[in-house]
Amino acid sequence: MRVLVAPNPFKGSLTAGEVSAAIRRGVLSAWPSATVDEVPLADGGEGTVDCFLRAQGGETVELEVTGPFGDLVTAQYAILPGGEIAVIEMAQASGLTLVPEERGLDPMRATTYGTGQLIKNAIERGCSSIVVGIGGSATVDGGSGMALALGATFRGGDGNHIEPRGGASLPDVKLIDASAVEELMRGVTVTVACDVDNPLYGENGAAPVYGPQKGADRRQVELLDSALKHWGELLQESFSIDPQAPGAGAAGGLGAGLMAFTSASLRPGIEVVLSVSGLKETIDTYDLIITGEGRLDRQTAFGKGPQGIAEAASAAGVPVVAVVGQVSGDVDVARVSFPAVSIVNRVMSLEEAMGTAETLLEEAARGLCELLALGGRVFRCKSGR
Repeated sequence: MRVLVAPNPFKGSLTAGEVSAAIRRGVLSAWPSATVDEVPLADGGEGTVDCFLRAQGGETVELEVTGPFGDLVTAQYAILPGGEIAVIEMAQASGLTLVPEERGLDPMRATTYGTGQLIKNAIERGCSSIVVGIGGSATVDGGSGMALALGATFRGGDGNHIEPRGGASLPDVKLIDASAVEELMRGVTVTVACDVDNPLYGENGAAPVYGPQKGADRRQVELLDSALKHWGELLQESFSIDPQAPGAGAAGGLGAGLMAFTSASLRPGIEVVLSVSGLKETIDTYDLIITGEGRLDRQTAFGKGPQGIAEAASAAGVPVVAVVGQVSGDVDVARVSFPAVSIVNRVMSLEEAMGTAETLLEEAARGLCELLALGGRVFRCKSGR
């Protein structure tokens, strides 16, 4: 048996590497003679920089930037060997994990300004190609803060300069001047690694799907969706982009903002990671793939890592199963491309599950493999065994 373990992180609990190691231990306890390879995944969110550094090497740059609510935070990004390519995770500057629990979330005014500072710094260091992973955001500002940091200026209906800070201020913007951004970006290409394929606004847009996890109540979701619709129409008029393109709504609309202000191309984050890790070429050599994530829910089918690797495996004829922390009631089973088992094997609190996640993962992986063994030839081994 040749098994690939390729999970996403369990957010707030374990890194993708820690998840991989726990699943691998469980597989080997059931199948001691198996060959188990670990490729911790990222899909544009947490771990994207590590995936590139693991595959290609490079240096880490540390920078103090503006966090989602104006406080200074320390962010890191990577410059790959040769010094021309930078890899940035927007969550390092504008992510949910940067918001202290006691402070609380405020999606109406969270800004991507710090993400723009990271991009600008990479350009100033001589990078001409930038990969921006845009998962895990605390923001719903359409990338307006990022554009402001890159030099864009904005005017309101009265002609006065304004500085949009968060999604709530987007309806005030009536005119955009991006000439300074165009000058900064001359000769620079940007690739966006998206972890979802949502449009900017509408039923499956940034605010309705992701606003609640960033703290938006029902009324705020409506306001933000309306604000993003205005913003999207303004970007379409000013830059001729499609605000409803897949991924435009990623990271609270940062996808659309990067398309408009940096002429970025949007790619599924898992596709970028599969390519850089070499899995695209080797995935068909495995007999089984075990993936996973902390919560299997409505968002999974919109391009998250487990869905992406399952689709790639399906094309190669390799069976896939996921080990997850929780299966949500809103998961779209018609769109999700793999079966899943939960690590929770008895009644327990969320805190207990997160605190014992490594042990639970190992036990779930062992049980899964024992079940497959008991079921006989549940799937065909490519090796012929």
